[in-house]
Amino acid sequence: MDDPQERPLPDLRASDADRERAVAILGRAASDGRLNVEEFEERSQLAYEARTHAELERLLADVAVEADRKAAPVTRVVPGGANGTSWVVSIMGGSDRKGRWRLAKRCTVINVMGGSDLDLCDAELTDSVTELRVYSLMGGSGIRVPDDVDVQVSKFAFMGGHDVQLGTDVPPPPPGSPVIRIRMISIMGGAEVRRGRKRDRRDGDRDQHRLH
Repeated sequence: MDDPQERPLPDLRASDADRERAVAILGRAASDGRLNVEEFEERSQLAYEARTHAELERLLADVAVEADRKAAPVTRVVPGGANGTSWVVSIMGGSDRKGRWRLAKRCTVINVMGGSDLDLCDAELTDSVTELRVYSLMGGSGIRVPDDVDVQVSKFAFMGGHDVQLGTDVPPPPPGSPVIRIRMISIMGGAEVRRGRKRDRRDGDRDQHRLH
């Protein structure tokens, strides 16, 4: 009879966070041109269906660079919407949120003769659908959203304006991705929405140096 202790151990099971991380890596590979849209969609579906780490590794073997393998998930959905930030208020001043911070299911941003800078690229989302309401009076907001979320924007401005650039060369988020709904209302003010991380000024300096 076989000795149970001599049998090979089964592959480690993958978690939801592991699957989200794999899809984020595939998304970066597609944006870099290492995968086309059809390949990205096919592999993303397989990643969501994967049961083990070994299955995910096979999907990433020819596209993941070393930095990808060590990186944490771009976005993370955690339970408990009441535990996140639900208000950001800037009155004749400014408010910044960046890095790993937690966003409530519904968050209201108020700018009165002031502004706020909200970077959601590493934020923890507390629900699959997040509502971000931004009201600006003689002020405004700058908002950065991750690549792997579905972003829906509605806006109204009176004697002001909004600038929304979500990118046309980024693959669409895979089915089941978190959704961020941004509603912007501005009077003599405005807000801007950008997809992806803010580029470090030093990166631009290095690129300029290479050209010379």
